[in-house]
Amino acid sequence: MTEKGRETAEELEKAAGTAEAGRTGAAEAETEELAVLYPGRHSEAARERLEEILSFALEGVQAKIWDRMKILKEDPFFFRGRRLLFAVPLGENGINREYYELLAWLRSGKQVLSGALAGMVIDAGSELYTKAAARELAVAASMAGCAFVGRPLVEGTASLDNFLVQAANLKTDRMGAYRNSAEILARQLLEFQWQKKAHPKLLVLHASNHKTSNTLALWDQVKARLSGVEIREVNLRNGTLVDCSGCPYQMCLHFGERGQCFYGGPIVDDVYPAVKWADGILLLCPNYNDALSANMTAFINRLTALFRTTRFYEKAVFAIIVSGYSGSDLLAGQIATAMNMNKTFYLPGNFCMMETANQAGAALALPGIEDRCREFADRMRRTLLLT
Repeated sequence: MTEKGRETAEELEKAAGTAEAGRTGAAEAETEELAVLYPGRHSEAARERLEEILSFALEGVQAKIWDRMKILKEDPFFFRGRRLLFAVPLGENGINREYYELLAWLRSGKQVLSGALAGMVIDAGSELYTKAAARELAVAASMAGCAFVGRPLVEGTASLDNFLVQAANLKTDRMGAYRNSAEILARQLLEFQWQKKAHPKLLVLHASNHKTSNTLALWDQVKARLSGVEIREVNLRNGTLVDCSGCPYQMCLHFGERGQCFYGGPIVDDVYPAVKWADGILLLCPNYNDALSANMTAFINRLTALFRTTRFYEKAVFAIIVSGYSGSDLLAGQIATAMNMNKTFYLPGNFCMMETANQAGAALALPGIEDRCREFADRMRRTLLLT
């Protein structure tokens, strides 16, 4: 069994218990309605399998399906503050034309989903495209004000081989595991409540040089506006940062139960304790060749050992991303998939600040940068701080 498969199966079993407990509570208290945005339900991309999955997941749930995207033009702000489930059929070629209408609505530059909380079920007729669609959808929706619960994606590839491990652990077939995952997500969306803190703690991770970094210069501006938030900064360049080498599952679990990793070093000594301490994590990410830096990638990979025993649903992830020319959205997508979809961090609305600056000091000279730093700091405070 692969490491990824084991952690996913364990998480599924844990979430199943939570969902089952929630069934009793749902019978005793009135629940909020779940809005299902279902582009392409009547198009060539439609799949009967997705209909079956949604029918199972929404049984006993107060929900309404919106499968005509004209609502987005008629009332662009209709879904603000709602609990949302995006249901996206991709067909065999990964194309759903009505989904692109939804994506264009999200990318309008307006906060059309301010205060909303979402998850995704994405179904494809091939082995490809589900994660790519989820990544772009998560970034676009977040930039429109939408938050995502930890592990918000349920994806069905053509073969459903991505459910082999879960099916074995649940003693069912792949379709049964698919149904179960979608049901858990639907109930999680209705039951999850993000908890703000009276004295929130923020961990800031970077691997940059203070003298030349535009990313750190922006952080200094944001930091000055984070009153009421306790901050701890860790430079991932301090010491040798070894990337994850894919230890056997039992070895990784053995060290993870002790809050450690076989390879030790600053990740174990400094970063693991800080992650446990924090209510939110801010990643400072310069764009290197349209990808996260090696040290930041190593941090995410090495987080797996801690993840074996500690889930991060109650911790938020933020980012400041600076590109020399373009591509900040690519890094935002990497953070969303790695930290939110895989490592279960809560993804707030407008979780990242993205800027373009290609010379040392250029970021602070950008038009309107002080206002954007202030706005980003205000969003972080509103997410973390109980007032």
